[in-house]
Amino acid sequence: MAYTDVRPSAIAGTWYPGSRDRLAAMIDRFIAQAKVTPVSGEVVGLMAPHAGYRYSGQVAAHAFWFVQGKEVDTVIVFSPLHRVLTAAPVFTTGHQAYETPLGPIGVDHDAIDALRAAGVKVATLRHDDEHSLEIELPFLQRTLAGDFTLIPLMIGDQSSKTAAGLGRAAAKIVRDRRVLLVGSTDLSHFYDQTTARRLDDAVLERVAAFDPEGVIRVEAQGKGFACGRAAVAAAMEAARELGANAAVVTNYATSGDVSGDFDRVVGYGAAVFYRRA
Repeated sequence: MAYTDVRPSAIAGTWYPGSRDRLAAMIDRFIAQAKVTPVSGEVVGLMAPHAGYRYSGQVAAHAFWFVQGKEVDTVIVFSPLHRVLTAAPVFTTGHQAYETPLGPIGVDHDAIDALRAAGVKVATLRHDDEHSLEIELPFLQRTLAGDFTLIPLMIGDQSSKTAAGLGRAAAKIVRDRRVLLVGSTDLSHFYDQTTARRLDDAVLERVAAFDPEGVIRVEAQGKGFACGRAAVAAAMEAARELGANAAVVTNYATSGDVSGDFDRVVGYGAAVFYRRA
């Protein structure tokens, strides 16, 4: 389909390669190198990091590995909004499609309107530079089979109330579709490796326990940190509504594992949410 109003990539050539061939080859290499244990059941959702691929791409591959060849109609990407905007708790794009070097992805504005009709306050952004949502798109394009439409949801309000309400409402509007959910988050930022591991473990324990409220609670208690905590919680809530009943953390690393600098690291985790067979 030809789109006349496309959000151009804000990070191609910097956060990931700007060349179609180089980007495809990088993602394929990450997927091939992922060491995972398959789950016994259907994957409904993922948690993946959103740093530049040099740092977090291999971790992300440990989530996207599970959806290779999966056919879906719709992908909902829940991400944080790194800008401080107060017009609404949730934002989406005003464009018809997102562009990456792998091609355009159409946005399902009818579904977004249905979210609004269900009572979710969703404001519109144009020409945004939010990386945490876009960074997931090339992995989706490279691993999923066939075309899909996108419901992009950027969350500014990190509360449990917003995450739970959004996740449940989103699940209802896609209940009759083949759908994949993605929660985009990085973990602790700029602590030393030992401190980062302690903070990140607290979040990942709640993810593995399939406890969306706990993901947000551990940060409020000062025990953990995830910049996309509401995004992950919303994805988990939606996954639960769509039948998922288990979660597993599939990989963890920090930027120090790539850079060799363990004094100021960023943590990255991957997980899947699935329906046990």
